Amino acid sequence: MAKWIDKAVGEMSRLRNNLSRLGWSLVGGSFTSSYKLDSSRVDYDMARKLYNNTDDNYKLGAGFAKPIVNATVGFMGVPSPKIDDEEAQEKLTSFFEDNMSKLQRTIRNAGRDGDVFVWVTREDVENNKLYPEKGKRLVYNIIPPEQVKKINRDPVTNKPREYILVSTHSWEDENGNAKRTEITQIIGADYRKIKCKGDAPPGIEEGEFPNQWGFIPIVHFKNESDEHEEFGKSDLESIEPFMKAYHDVMMHAIQGSKLHSTPRLKLKLKDVASFLKNNFGVDDPAKFAKEGGTINLDSNEILFLTSDEEAEFIEVNSATGDAAVLLKFLFYCIVDTSETPEFIFGVHTPSSHASVKEQMPILVRRIERKREAFDEPFKLLCRIVLAMTSDSENIQFSSYSTELEWDDIDPRDGKEVAEEIKIVAEALGLAKDKRIISDEAAVQFLKKYISTMNEYESEDEDITGERDRIMKSRLMSMQLEDSQFNEGQLKEIDKILAKMKEK
Repeated sequence: MAKWIDKAVGEMSRLRNNLSRLGWSLVGGSFTSSYKLDSSRVDYDMARKLYNNTDDNYKLGAGFAKPIVNATVGFMGVPSPKIDDEEAQEKLTSFFEDNMSKLQRTIRNAGRDGDVFVWVTREDVENNKLYPEKGKRLVYNIIPPEQVKKINRDPVTNKPREYILVSTHSWEDENGNAKRTEITQIIGADYRKIKCKGDAPPGIEEGEFPNQWGFIPIVHFKNESDEHEEFGKSDLESIEPFMKAYHDVMMHAIQGSKLHSTPRLKLKLKDVASFLKNNFGVDDPAKFAKEGGTINLDSNEILFLTSDEEAEFIEVNSATGDAAVLLKFLFYCIVDTSETPEFIFGVHTPSSHASVKEQMPILVRRIERKREAFDEPFKLLCRIVLAMTSDSENIQFSSYSTELEWDDIDPRDGKEVAEEIKIVAEALGLAKDKRIISDEAAVQFLKKYISTMNEYESEDEDITGERDRIMKSRLMSMQLEDSQFNEGQLKEIDKILAKMKEK
C-alpha cells in the first residue's frame, strides 16, 4: 500500500524549484530577517499537457482539467472598462472589442499556466491589404510565459524595473541554410536592448533603443498568487495528484477487467481419454499430447459427460466494480478541491440538480475572488492603452482611472427568478394597500429586480421617470377601455404628461 501511495503522488508538486524563503542571520549580536520572493514557477509544458490530456501518464484522469479551466473562463467573462471621460471610454471600448478573443485566452492561460504576460505595442499598418485603414494601431501581444526568464524588481517597491525575455528563432538564410538564433530582449521604462546569440534574423536589429513611452508596456496576470510569490499558480496544481491517482486506479481496474472478463471452463472428469474421444475424436491422448495437439470449443455446442462428471464456467468478479468506490471518492476530491460543481463534468441529472443548488454558490464565490484578483492587471492594461493613445495621438484625457464592470452571475433559472419577482411584487402591493409604503419606495425597491424600470422621478430630461410611464400606461388602458377616445384626445394626454414631466 505504501508503494502504491508513493506512485500516486503527483508530478507538478515536484516541478517547482528555486525556492527562496524567509531566512534568519546573526548580525551585530542580534537576529535580522532577510526576504526574497519565491521564484518557483509552474511547469508550463506539463500544465498544457494536462489541459489537452496528451500525457500518457494521466490519460484516464486528466479529462477533468479542461472543464475546470473552461468553466471558470466561461463564468468569469471579460470585464467592460468604464471611465468618466467619453473619449477615453470610446478608445477603451474599441480596444477591448477588437481583442475580445485574446482577452479570453488571457484568462484561460492564467488559470491553466498560472502566468500570462501581455505586451501592448503600437504598430504601423500602412500599405497593408489586410488593414485598409491607414495609420497605427495598438496590438495586444500574449507572450509565452516561458520566454520571460527574469523580472528585475525595485528593492523597495517590488515593482518591475525591467523584463528579460529570451526566445529561440529558427530560420533559413538566402542560401537555404538552417539557422537558429537565441534572441534576448531587456525591456525597461526608458530603453529596449536586443541581443542575438548567433546570426541576427531578418528584421531584427541588435543594440539599445529608446523606449518612447517612459514605462514598461507589459502586464503580468498572476493567478492565485500571494505577495511573497513572484509568479502565479495553476488551477491544476491542487488537483493534479488526484488526477494521477484516478488514472492509476482506472488503469488497474481496466487491466483487471480485461484479464478476467472471459470465463474459464472448469471440467471435473473421471475418464479423460473417453471425454476426448467422445467430444473431440481423439483416440490416443498420449500421442495427441506429444504432438502438441489442441482442442477447440468454438464448434462444440454440446459436451458429452458421464453421470459422475461435471463442467462449469468460472467467472471472476469485475475489478472495475471494486474500484468504483475509490474512483467516486477521487472524483469528489477533485470536485471539492477545484471548487467546481459536479454538473460541470456532465454527471447524471439527480446529482446535477444537487450540484446546482448546493455547489453553485461555491463557484460564484470562486469567480468573484478571481475577478477581484484580476482587477489590478486589467486596470493597469487600461492605463497603458490610454497613456499610449494620449502620447501618440496627442489626446489629453481628463483621467486614466478606470473601473471594471463584470456580468452578474445568477445561479437561478428563469422559473426561480419569475417566482421571486412575483412574491416581491405581491408583498409590495400588500404594503401599498395597507398604506405602510409609498409608490416611490415600492418602485425603487422593485427596480432592483426589473432592469427595464427607470427611477421614480428622473432628473435627466431625456429619460422619462417611472411615475410618468405608469401614468401614461394607465391613460392608455383607459383609452383602450373607452372607444370614445380619439387621436386628438390622445394628443391632449401627451400634453398632460409633458406638463407633469416639467413639474
